[in-house]
Amino acid sequence: MIEIKGLTKLFGKKPVVEDVSITIEPGTITSFIGPNGAGKSTLLSMVSRLLDADTGEVLLDRNNVKKWNSSEFAKRVSILKQANHINVRLTVRELVAFGRYPYSKGRLTSADEQFVDQAIAYMNLGEMQDKFLDELSGGQKQRAFIAMVIAQDTEYILLDEPLNNLDMKHSVQIMKILRNLVDELGKTVIIVLHDINFASVYSDRIVALKNGRLVKDGPTHEIIKTDSLRDIFDMDIPIQDQNGCRICVYFNS
Repeated sequence: MIEIKGLTKLFGKKPVVEDVSITIEPGTITSFIGPNGAGKSTLLSMVSRLLDADTGEVLLDRNNVKKWNSSEFAKRVSILKQANHINVRLTVRELVAFGRYPYSKGRLTSADEQFVDQAIAYMNLGEMQDKFLDELSGGQKQRAFIAMVIAQDTEYILLDEPLNNLDMKHSVQIMKILRNLVDELGKTVIIVLHDINFASVYSDRIVALKNGRLVKDGPTHEIIKTDSLRDIFDMDIPIQDQNGCRICVYFNS
């Protein structure tokens, strides 16, 4: 379980995240949604220890994340940032193998190689695993970074807008894979999403931020409602039911 208690982050004197408290239940997909500048990525960065909070704390299994040994923390929590830059020239397979570093320290065992193989297969990267990252499209690179996170095999997976640069086919593929990781392997996924329909279809729970504050938090079916979405996005969004899923028709709202 991840407990977020009273987190606040200031940039200068401006609160970007202000007094946010939520609990992430294991074995679920929780989506962070909200307008641009709502504080979603900043909140995720504090959960993953990439940023220090000014006040409040994050607990992983009731222990403050700051007190975890870095290697042990990396075996429990993986993070994919919104922007990823690698300064060395790597192949897809070499990048994915980095996901095993907390376990292998750079010396891959046969078990590590199996995790790498599985992650590459999950993301349908087999034919390009020996290509260099600078030879790939933006979407292919994104899939390679997600494969690296999958290879890390952590209980908690934190993803900051992982659908950036992906076409519709691969966006759906990613969300289905995340859903399978939760349903079949018991993983816990926290994901920042801009497309509220992906959040609606694949999430168990939605956390909505606005101006750095928590405005909605609950099961997906309670949040994907016109009145709730109005409070979050300041627009009326009609909802349609499609095969048991609530679809937000915001294109002409």
